[in-house]
Amino acid sequence: MASEILSVAHSVVSDTEVVLINGVSGHTYTVLSITLCETAGNAETFDIFIDDGGGGTDYEIYSDQALAANETFEHTGRIVIVDEDHLVAKCASSAAVDVVVSYLDQTR
Repeated sequence: MASEILSVAHSVVSDTEVVLINGVSGHTYTVLSITLCETAGNAETFDIFIDDGGGGTDYEIYSDQALAANETFEHTGRIVIVDEDHLVAKCASSAAVDVVVSYLDQTR
C-alpha cells in the first residue's frame, strides 16, 4: 500500500560529503526546500548534488555556490529523487553550515 510522509532532514555540512536523503528502493522523494545557514562567520562555497544510485556518479544542482558569512541560502524549487539516489551536500573547505531539507517521501 502506498503512503506519503512529510519529513525533514538536517545536518551540519563541512568539507566531506554528507548524505541528506539516503534513497531507498520503492520510494520517490520530492524535495520541497533546502535551507543552508553559515554559522561560523566565514564565507563559504557549497555543492549540492544527486549521487545516482549511490554509485558515485554525481549530478550537480549547485556547484561552488557562494554562501556569505552568517547568511542563509534557500532553494525552493522542487527536486525529485527516485529509489537509491542520494541528495548530498559538501562545502569547499572546513566549515560550519547547517542544512535543513523538507521533503515528501512517497512509497510505490
